[in-house]
Amino acid sequence: MADFYDILGVSRDADSDTLKSAYRKMARQYHPDINKDAGAEDRFKEIGRAYEVLSDPQQRARYDQFGEAGIGGAGAGMPDMGDMGGFADLFETFFSGFGGAGAPTGSKQRRGPQQGDDLRYDLTVEFSKAVFGQEKEITIPHLETCDTCGGSGARPGSRPVTCNTCGGAGQVRRATRTPFGSFTQVAECPSCGGAGQTISDPCGSCAGQGVKQVRKKLRINIPAGVDTGTRLRVSGEGNAGLRGGPSGDLYVFIKVKNHPKLKRDGLTIYSEIQVSYLQAILGDNIEVDTVDGPIRVEIPIGTQPNSILKLENKGIPKLGNPVARGDHSITVKVQLPTRFSNEEKVLLEQLASHYSARGPQNHHHKSGLFGGLFGKD
Repeated sequence: MADFYDILGVSRDADSDTLKSAYRKMARQYHPDINKDAGAEDRFKEIGRAYEVLSDPQQRARYDQFGEAGIGGAGAGMPDMGDMGGFADLFETFFSGFGGAGAPTGSKQRRGPQQGDDLRYDLTVEFSKAVFGQEKEITIPHLETCDTCGGSGARPGSRPVTCNTCGGAGQVRRATRTPFGSFTQVAECPSCGGAGQTISDPCGSCAGQGVKQVRKKLRINIPAGVDTGTRLRVSGEGNAGLRGGPSGDLYVFIKVKNHPKLKRDGLTIYSEIQVSYLQAILGDNIEVDTVDGPIRVEIPIGTQPNSILKLENKGIPKLGNPVARGDHSITVKVQLPTRFSNEEKVLLEQLASHYSARGPQNHHHKSGLFGGLFGKD
């Protein structure tokens, strides 16, 4: 599934105003009344679903921790275009950005602290560990703030100096003449990369970067009920930020190994058991495998082939609420023998004759079920 933050084109720490602005912009772009391209309507629905979740603080917190597994299915859909100011806003969106008002502003932000990148770690877990959870130690390579220079990038005893190219602004401006008039283009300073400062004497430990890569061991908690595709967020364990910025987050993507006998669908466990025709007719008490280990299950008298036995509250714990559990559904497969001993054949023929004697409708039993099993001798 596409990441909701990527759909809206915002960072994971975006505030409500940023989310709303991004949503309005993209919703106008892909609204079916405006955009007739193939796939625009589906894109419009994705944008609405992403904003619906991220604009709600509680849903956003669950999504950040567990991904879509933590928020359930699709929501109600898109808000009305009236909430976005209608077509008056569309003209403002389409035609803003020309002239001085459209000068890029993103490079200005680079002078200050920058948040570190988020990291992804793919983790495969055993079926049983996914059901009941576990604590797992992992090792990740990530960027940490250089402890020699404290993240400045300058050798201890020295410090960054103001960039000569941009004078510390982090930007350079260039005037361009066109048939429509003169325009001023603002761009990131090529010398300092928008930082406004340069390092003349770089730190020897990090080569002036302010960060260095290390391998770090982490113990993470895998909650009960995770499934393949579940995403866990470990706050602050991504790459270190630049110029004192906060670290990114680590996202652990779960893949669950298959079980040789048990199958999972949501919170329900499915399995099959094989019983003999005598066990199905007479009933029995047999041992079956469950996520809680082997337990004894009663086979009722007269159980039919492909009957379903349900073990309540023996399924998967609900993610985020492990007290609530699904069920275990068992399909009963009845095995019919293909060969009989003479003694078994005689006994079954006697049983068939007994049922045949109960009514004339059964007197042709040899050409029916029992005749097919035992022949006509």
